[in-house]
Amino acid sequence: MENMKKLILLHSNDMHGDFLAEAKDNKEVGGVSLLSGYIKKQREENENVIYAIAGDMFRGSVIDSEYRGFSTIELMNFLNPDVVTLGNHEVDYGLTHLLFLEKCAKFPIVNANMYIKTNHTRLFTPYTILDVNGLKVMFIGIITEEVLASTRSEAIVGTFVDVWEAARQVGVIIDNYKTTRIDLTVLLTHIGYTYDIELAKALDPQWGVDMIIGGHSHTLLTKPKVVNNVPIVQVGVGTDQIGRFEINIDNDEHKMVDYTWQVLPINSETCPVDPVLEEVLQNYKLETDRKYGRMLTVFKRELTHPARNQETELGNLFADLLQVDSSFDVMFMGSGSIRKKKLGPIVRYQDLLEIVPFQNSVYMLEVNGQQFRHMCHYYLKQSVASGGESEFYQLSAGMKVVYNYLTDTLEQCSLNGQEITDDQWLKIAVQSYHYNNFTEFFDVDRQEVENHKRARMVITNDFSIFEELLSSANNLDAQVEGRIVIIK
Repeated sequence: MENMKKLILLHSNDMHGDFLAEAKDNKEVGGVSLLSGYIKKQREENENVIYAIAGDMFRGSVIDSEYRGFSTIELMNFLNPDVVTLGNHEVDYGLTHLLFLEKCAKFPIVNANMYIKTNHTRLFTPYTILDVNGLKVMFIGIITEEVLASTRSEAIVGTFVDVWEAARQVGVIIDNYKTTRIDLTVLLTHIGYTYDIELAKALDPQWGVDMIIGGHSHTLLTKPKVVNNVPIVQVGVGTDQIGRFEINIDNDEHKMVDYTWQVLPINSETCPVDPVLEEVLQNYKLETDRKYGRMLTVFKRELTHPARNQETELGNLFADLLQVDSSFDVMFMGSGSIRKKKLGPIVRYQDLLEIVPFQNSVYMLEVNGQQFRHMCHYYLKQSVASGGESEFYQLSAGMKVVYNYLTDTLEQCSLNGQEITDDQWLKIAVQSYHYNNFTEFFDVDRQEVENHKRARMVITNDFSIFEELLSSANNLDAQVEGRIVIIK
């Protein structure tokens, strides 16, 4: 049709420093050089192309952590996205540092719902309107509530804390620009798939939001989830794949007529290498390999962490390492602090830096059996109810928890073969991130716990423990032992 225009909208999310291609099935898979090659090819072959990133460019790579995100921003500048929204890990190096990195970015970073509490001034530009060959496309950025957890020490910063308030902000922005001709309105979110669905339900159809491109939950969809007539998409984690919309827009009516969406693989068979970005990447890799390439240990075999919301081999290994010679009974190891799905059999220092990058302190608290059982019940129930998007904990040796989601009961909660009773006291340990958010993550009032006995920092840096114990051991192994059983 004469008045129809086609728009290609490419998108990634949760790249997490997945910069380097990996050899799989006789081909190179993923990495920013192949990803950039694909995007450049699409821009050469098609007239109207946009590339968007739905948060969490940072973390997961020693190249990122060594340069505190500056290397990531430089690589992203070469990747040349048209728009990016913030993810929760963009705040990991501190808000002040993030604001510096934003100045280094040659692309717009949008976020509508982070603000300074004293005067409600937004910290970032809430939206951008891209003009693509006469098509005007609005992107509005929305971030997860989890940013509150990671910026807890920066009391001046807040976010609107639920999706309904975030939806209201979307309405405010759109209402203010109804006089501007907009052909397509996209919410670029980092709140997780479950909350994307809730956000879509809360949108007023009169606002004309056309789609939600999401991140945070690492959900790999095979087709859009349509809620309230709004398609929701997300493409897992890393750079092994990319999302691709083909959208037909009525240029007279200024609205989307129809679309197709697919997830496409990024590999050496389908994508050319971008030689410029590859050269920049290899310069960073050469430096980090020289500095961090030394071998720490050799495992008996490769150990895995396939999903955050289940007991895993690596979860058991790291929880147990923190409990070695400790003064506490149970380690609650944050499952999300383990950032890779596999490790070993050869373990280099940079492998360890990438898989446990956050370097938390560890606090010991004393809880009674009733509180302990409630903590286990709460986090396991939330994990199932949220589809794995809430906090989950790996438990140290000796623990056995059986949770039945069908009956919502904790059928077993035992330590060293003895069922934990309500009146007994247990010393537990959590990493500092989870200590700071203890009440929210466990549904037990931390102040009430500390009224009994004040928490004590027992490890200043968990990474140092991992490094020391791994470097002094060889042929380590870990198994999934049934410490955590979920019936659903």
